[in-house]
Amino acid sequence: MNQAATKVEKKKTVRSELVDTIVVIAEALIIAVLFRTFLFQPFSIPTGSMQSTLMIGDYFVASKFSYGYGKYSFVVPLPVNGRLFGSLPQQGDVVVFHNEASNEDYIKRLIGLPGDKVQMKEGRLYLNGTLVEREKIGETIDRDSQNRDAPVTVYKETLPNGVTHTIQEVSDDQPLDNTAEYVVPEGHYFMMGDNRDRSQDSRVLSAVGYVPLDNLIGKAEARFFSVKDNRAPWAVWEWPETLRLDRMFQSVYQ
Repeated sequence: MNQAATKVEKKKTVRSELVDTIVVIAEALIIAVLFRTFLFQPFSIPTGSMQSTLMIGDYFVASKFSYGYGKYSFVVPLPVNGRLFGSLPQQGDVVVFHNEASNEDYIKRLIGLPGDKVQMKEGRLYLNGTLVEREKIGETIDRDSQNRDAPVTVYKETLPNGVTHTIQEVSDDQPLDNTAEYVVPEGHYFMMGDNRDRSQDSRVLSAVGYVPLDNLIGKAEARFFSVKDNRAPWAVWEWPETLRLDRMFQSVYQ
């Protein structure tokens, strides 16, 4: 084989390898997009509104198939209404949804179903006129995303359907601890943060309000990574100090 033929063969080999590489990368991207769109989507927690269920610096996955697929299920929101497949959310679910007022994705706990009456009186939650049971667990210090500390009391709260979870209260006399009665419209849900006095949620109608079913993105399922003090997750040299190993690979509902 002469040199010219050898050069042509080498060029073909290099071109073939380049094409193969591009194809592999494209396939990986397609698989990642499909996985994120239809199965599980990762999220991180930037604020303290769901502490201590989800701490600042927690990374978790939400199942996209739990509630079916709506306009905010995709990488680019679609101009459609309604949902395909899935089932309706349940009281006590930790839900990722799109808040149209701020054009951001939020995560809160579903407290009120369509038709429910929700009210806060002296720091206590009432559903359909009945006081929701809570039991004091202890006290701790809560740190928000601006590194501001506040002493909080931790309670175990039990919703009418039997779902139990922990909540935190600075006190029973904070700005959102006494509200009017909210009546959840059909096709909407009432969301609240577990860090009750440090959460902007459905109690603030102008900022969040009632969340339409169409705006649901997924159900929070499990934490897979966690770093304290809102540190960068890629700063591996800080991991011995910042990793919270005890919060990794656990269900959100433990």
